[in-house]
Amino acid sequence: MSSDKKSSRPHAPATRAVHSGRAPHDNFGFVNPPVYRGSTVLFPTVEKLWNRDQAYTYGRTCTPTVKSLQDAIADIEGGATTELTASGYQAVSTAILAFVKAGDHILMVDNVYQPTRKFCDYLLVRLGVETTYYDPLIGAGIADLIRPNTRLIFTESPGSQTFEVQDIPAIARIARERDLWLLMDNTWASPLYFRPFEHGVDVSIQAATKYIVGHADAMLGAITCNERAAKYVAMAKDQLGVCPGSEETYLGMRGLRTLPTRLAQHHRAGLEIARWLESRPEVARVLHPALESHPQHELWKRDFLGASGLFGVVLKPVSDKAVAAMLDGLELFGMGFSWGGYESLVIPFDARSYRTATNWQPEGPTLRLHIGLEDVNDLRADLEAGFERLNATG
Repeated sequence: MSSDKKSSRPHAPATRAVHSGRAPHDNFGFVNPPVYRGSTVLFPTVEKLWNRDQAYTYGRTCTPTVKSLQDAIADIEGGATTELTASGYQAVSTAILAFVKAGDHILMVDNVYQPTRKFCDYLLVRLGVETTYYDPLIGAGIADLIRPNTRLIFTESPGSQTFEVQDIPAIARIARERDLWLLMDNTWASPLYFRPFEHGVDVSIQAATKYIVGHADAMLGAITCNERAAKYVAMAKDQLGVCPGSEETYLGMRGLRTLPTRLAQHHRAGLEIARWLESRPEVARVLHPALESHPQHELWKRDFLGASGLFGVVLKPVSDKAVAAMLDGLELFGMGFSWGGYESLVIPFDARSYRTATNWQPEGPTLRLHIGLEDVNDLRADLEAGFERLNATG
C-alpha cells in the first residue's frame, strides 16, 4: 500500500493495484511518483561511497521510479520481490539464467512462447544447458522426466497460441519434492487472475508490455520471486546489466492503476466474442480456457480468477487465400504481434512447426485473437464481414 497511510486490514488485489508503490506526501502531494532520469547518483562522503551506504547508488541498479513499480507488482502478485527488465523476453531469459549453469538440464513446456524456445535452442545449448520439452498436460507425470542434473521446470499457462492449461499445483508438488525451481510465465492471466505463489510457483514472469502497460506504448518485463528465489534473480539482473527505461517504467506504473478495470472488460468482451465464434459454421473450435468446451476448463475454473482477452480459433478447412481475404479487410482488428493493449488484434499462426514433444494437428487454419476495449457489437460486425469475405473466396 501507499507508505503515507498504513492499512488496518488487507485489501483486495484491485485496490492494491491503485495504491501500492505510491507515497504522495513524499512527492509534495502529487499522486503519481515522478520519473527519475539519470545514471550518476552522488554520495555526500567518501565513506558512504565506499560502503554504497544509501538507498540508490547508480541509475542502472535502481531508481525511485523503478522501486515504486517493483514494490507495487510484488504486492499485487503476492511475491517477496520484483525485478524489472526492459522486455518480457528479457524477463524470461534473466529468470532462467539466474538458476542454471553449464551441465544443467531444464524442463520446458512444449507450448511455450516462441522466443523462449529459441532462447533454449540457440543460446542455452551454447552455454551447456540442455532442454527437454514436455507435454503441457503432463501434470504430476513430469516426475518421470526429471534427471539428476535437472535444475528447473518452466511453465506457461495457458500456453502461447494453443492455450492448454497446466496443472500448476501438481507440477509444484513434484518440484518441491525434487528440490527444483518452478518458473511460470504468468502474462496471460496477469497478477490479478492467477496467484502463482499460492499455487507453489517460485518465480512469476510477466511481459509487462502486455496487460500491465496496457496501451501498446512501452516495452517492459517483470520477474517476481518468493523469498528463496529472490537473491538469485537479483544477482542475475545485476550481473547481466538488466535495466528498464525510466519512461517505460512510468508507463508501466500508469497502466497498472487501471489494470483491474481494463482486465475485467477484456474478460467480458473476450468471452462474449469467443462464445459467438463457437456458433459460427466456419469455426471448428475455439481455444478459450473459460469456455465449457475447453478440455482443461475445470482446471482453469479451479485455479484462475478470470480470463484475459487472448484466445485462439481453429477454422474449418479453407484456403490460405480465403483466410487472407478475411483478415486483410478487417477494419477494427489490427494484424501485429504483441497483445494486451486497448486495441483488438488478430494474427494467423501454425504451431505445428514449433512443437516437438506433442503433436498439434488443427482441423484447419488457426488464428489468435486479442479482444480489446472496443464495443463488442462493432468487433462482432467486423469479424462477421470477414467471414463473408472468407466464404466468398472459398
